[in-house]
Amino acid sequence: MKTERLIYLPLGGSGEVGMNAYVYGWGREGEERLILVDLGVTFPDMDGTPGVDLILPDITWLKERADRLEAIFLTHGHEDHIGALGHLWKELRVPMHARIFTAALSRRKLEEQGGDSSALNVADVWPAQVEAGPFRVGFLPVSHSIPESSALVIDTPAGRVVHTGDFKLDGSPVVGEAFDPELWRSVAKDGIKALVCDSTNIHNTHPGRSEATVGPNIRELVAGASGMVVATTFASNVARVKTLAEAGIAAGRSVCLLGRAMQRMVAVSRETGVVDDLPNFITAEEATDVPRESLMLIVTGSQGERRAASAQLSRGKYLGLKMAEGDMFLFSSKTIPGNEAGVIQIMNNFSELGVDVVDDSSGDYHVSGHANRPDLEAMHDLMRPSMLVPMHGEHRMLRRHAEVASAKGIPSVVAVNGTMLSLSGDAPEVIDHVETGRTYLDGSVLVGALDGVVRGRMRMALNGLVVLTVLLDENDAPLGDPWAEIMGLAETGRSGAPLVERIEEQTAAAIGRAENKTIIDDDKLDELLRRSVRQVCAEEIGRKPEVIVVVSRLT
Repeated sequence: MKTERLIYLPLGGSGEVGMNAYVYGWGREGEERLILVDLGVTFPDMDGTPGVDLILPDITWLKERADRLEAIFLTHGHEDHIGALGHLWKELRVPMHARIFTAALSRRKLEEQGGDSSALNVADVWPAQVEAGPFRVGFLPVSHSIPESSALVIDTPAGRVVHTGDFKLDGSPVVGEAFDPELWRSVAKDGIKALVCDSTNIHNTHPGRSEATVGPNIRELVAGASGMVVATTFASNVARVKTLAEAGIAAGRSVCLLGRAMQRMVAVSRETGVVDDLPNFITAEEATDVPRESLMLIVTGSQGERRAASAQLSRGKYLGLKMAEGDMFLFSSKTIPGNEAGVIQIMNNFSELGVDVVDDSSGDYHVSGHANRPDLEAMHDLMRPSMLVPMHGEHRMLRRHAEVASAKGIPSVVAVNGTMLSLSGDAPEVIDHVETGRTYLDGSVLVGALDGVVRGRMRMALNGLVVLTVLLDENDAPLGDPWAEIMGLAETGRSGAPLVERIEEQTAAAIGRAENKTIIDDDKLDELLRRSVRQVCAEEIGRKPEVIVVVSRLT
């Protein structure tokens, strides 16, 4: 008879930063009742995922077991933790649980995609718990860079698991609850079976800084500015938005928010009562009438997003507002690895306009929302878990976190996406590997990473495209020469003749030489012409493009 077991399975977020999705299960092998923690997204780039709108976890394994899934629990409202809800919840259709601020953001995600927001339940904080099959789950307040972040206390028949979510040890977070070590110590007093812990900043060896420490620096910077001041930060960092706005007002400036994400986050903060002392903001229309030395804008686009307010201002103007020589632009944010090119482009655009750009290279105007290594070790000491599972981080981060835990005598293991662990014994044990991957939101449809859509787009982007059309009569004789269209290729090759003409000449000759059995067979004719086009292009321009052959036969 199979014994019952406690399992942990990351479907996203382990081996990468973003796209968080973690499964816990209890029961006999193959019969476990399951819960899911978070369902987030990550963001595409032009190098690896051109044209893609969002990247979501592949939840095929979970969909196949949806009848065993009890609920989804959401730790906080960042996109990499709730961004996939609207697109994937309909595949699962189970209750969701979150605190009020996260629930308000999640409700919008669901409604935008036609999901059932009535399935979303607002949870009270610890010591309240939600029952979900064999699990009892409580929301334990923790500080982070978005209001109402929570770790999850997951009580199971095998013992208590604490899933930290994203966190830092901040006693003065400006917005949201301060980290309360005594509360956490009370959770751990009867023993923690497993601590499943954020690993993002494990390589940073300096103690983390409080959100409150950036306020004086920002106030001093804004007070000393002579022209218009524009600042960008993560839209979800309501505490930073508040700090920036208060600095502007203290300097005698009117403050305007630009960007839908920023406005939405502030609106939800007010609606849910998370922040009750945000200053009043003027509209973009009102801002156009304010003297620039008396104006401050807080805008979206801290990561170089091309359509965000920062990028549009750097390219000219946004909603009638322009930056000019003598103005100042502040990046009150960290550039996420992979976004450097977009951010640097914006900085250079502003430089050409004569705008003074202030980034966070000094560390004066931004603090991370994640715990650095000394704080992670403090969490280990506070919780004293029987085992530790690093999560949310690239492989190097997970590995280093596991090494730090093991050095302190805490059994640990690296479990990347698709690695199923048993947490039932005295140490985490790898017991299975499941197929995981990514799902792409491409326009309005979801496509699998192996469907070939993005791969085909990349091939066209790298190699160019030729479309060749051939018309044959009732007797399978050509009606004129083939005609070609090219995209993304040089128009003239080594011979000096137009590339299109060379393609048409050579493919016409290939048809003239072809045997009848090739001419009457679409597949064979397609292959012949495809090879001919690629050979011409290789000789003329040194490239072998993607080729589409269209054969039309008159009947």
